[in-house]
Amino acid sequence: MTDPQDPLTRIAQALERIAPPALPPTDWLAAPAYVWSGDSVLAVQELEAVPLDRLRGIDAQKATFVENARRHAAGLPAHDVLLWGSRGMGKSALVKAAVADIQAKSGGLALVQVGGEADALAGLPRLFMQLGDTDRRFLVFIDDIGFDGPEASSAARSLRSLLEGGAMARPANVRLAVTSNRRAIVERHMSEQDDPINPRDAIDDRMALADRFGLSLGFPACDQSAYLDIITGYAEAYGLAFDPEDALLWARQRGSRSGRIAWHYVTELAGRAGRSLD
Repeated sequence: MTDPQDPLTRIAQALERIAPPALPPTDWLAAPAYVWSGDSVLAVQELEAVPLDRLRGIDAQKATFVENARRHAAGLPAHDVLLWGSRGMGKSALVKAAVADIQAKSGGLALVQVGGEADALAGLPRLFMQLGDTDRRFLVFIDDIGFDGPEASSAARSLRSLLEGGAMARPANVRLAVTSNRRAIVERHMSEQDDPINPRDAIDDRMALADRFGLSLGFPACDQSAYLDIITGYAEAYGLAFDPEDALLWARQRGSRSGRIAWHYVTELAGRAGRSLD
């Protein structure tokens, strides 16, 4: 009989209490998309995405990303992708739209969205183990990632090893799509260049993460022409007429032009016209 006062027994019991519980089995073939939180999986039975042809103003980025995703779905060599740039310019929308388009045409590719929180990222090795044992292609989507604070270098280094060179790298049937508002992913401050206690090596560790992506697609802020083109794409799809001057006034009142601002304007148009966007 095990002595409950035995030090080794007490240590083993303590480890059992702090160890994460085993995840319930997930059917990775049943749904078009999943949400991974680090300690749970939620199957999404319907992937809501904007049709690809409605995404305007990002034609070059769209063509490159879709082609890469289609190669991955077909089992051909494909890249992990970093989508970086201005807020509201369709980075996340493009990821979901590309997967939905592939599913509608050929199937074979599932989306797994991972939160950018530390717990979700720390659980990526467990996720990769499950996906690697499944006969299906997956695009793991990490939206709006950024590494700031005292744990930034460690977190970035962990993700970098999963992308390339680590003992627990992502499996062959998985590719990553990561969005960020910054090309180097991590925010930089002027003080970091002169602080001898925080040498540039630490910053380079985090910046080097961006180098691990085979594709890096930039999404700059849109100019006036692109902004109106984005609105036109949505307006035509919903049968809405609009005045370009009114659309530009809408943007000026909000201090920026972007795909998100364009969609907000189309929502306003539909409301004025008494039309549904469903």
